[in-house]
Amino acid sequence: RIGKVYRYGKKIYAFIERIYMFFVELLFRLIKKELTDKTRQTFKEFFQFGLVGVSNTIVSYLLYAVSLFMLSKTGIKIDYIIANIISWLLSVLWSFYWNNKFVFKKEDGEKRNIWAALFKTYVSYGFTGLILNNILLVLWISVLHMNKMIAPIINLIINIPINFFLNKIWAFGKK
Repeated sequence: RIGKVYRYGKKIYAFIERIYMFFVELLFRLIKKELTDKTRQTFKEFFQFGLVGVSNTIVSYLLYAVSLFMLSKTGIKIDYIIANIISWLLSVLWSFYWNNKFVFKKEDGEKRNIWAALFKTYVSYGFTGLILNNILLVLWISVLHMNKMIAPIINLIINIPINFFLNKIWAFGKK
C-alpha cells in the first residue's frame, strides 16, 4: 500500500515539475535568453528546494505555534523569540535532511563531509532564521504591532530566496 502511494506521489511530482519547467522555458523564450543545462538544473533545484521548503515551513510554523502556546502561559515577554529559536533548531535539521536527500544530491564520486554540510546549513539558516527573523519579528510585533502568528509568515518572503542560494552555493556547494 505504501509503495502504491509512493508511485502515485512520484507521478504527481513529475507532472508538477513538468508544468513548472514548461513555464521556466516559456519565460526564457519570452525574454529571448538561452536556457542552458546549468540554468535548467538550478531552476529544477529551486523547485525541489521549494517543495522541501513547504514541508519545512509547515514543520517550523507548527513548532513555533506549539512553543508559543506553551510559553504564553509562563508570562515571558519575549515568548515569540524563544518560540522562534526552538522552531529554528528543529526545523533546520528537518530541512537539512531533505535537502541532502532530495535537492542537492551527491553525484557519483562526489565527496561530501556531512558534518561540514550540516554545520554550514545551521550557519546559513542562522543568519536568516535567527538573526534576520528575530530582527524582523521585533519590528513586526513590537514596533508595528502585528499579530505574533502572522509575523513569521511575512518573514518567509524574505528568507526563502536567501536560504536557497546560501544552501546551493555554500552549504551543499561543490568543492
